[in-house]
Amino acid sequence: MSQQLERAIARFRPKERAPSDNGETGRRVSAAAFRAVVEQRLRSLERDIGEMKGRLNGLIFLVIGTVITQVVLKVVAA
Repeated sequence: MSQQLERAIARFRPKERAPSDNGETGRRVSAAAFRAVVEQRLRSLERDIGEMKGRLNGLIFLVIGTVITQVVLKVVAA
């Protein structure tokens, strides 16, 4: 019974990572490497936000153009 319990508990333990080149288990990262990763993520986020901003502006102009077109058609048809 105790062996079954130990095997069941072992399934929930985190698996160890393979050692990296410097002998660590890969859980610690130097401050410079962390900053580089954060900067890369921020640049990617800024690029994505810029793309979303451009798409939103395009959508707003599309809606405004559609509204203006509908108003002009109703005025001309009347």
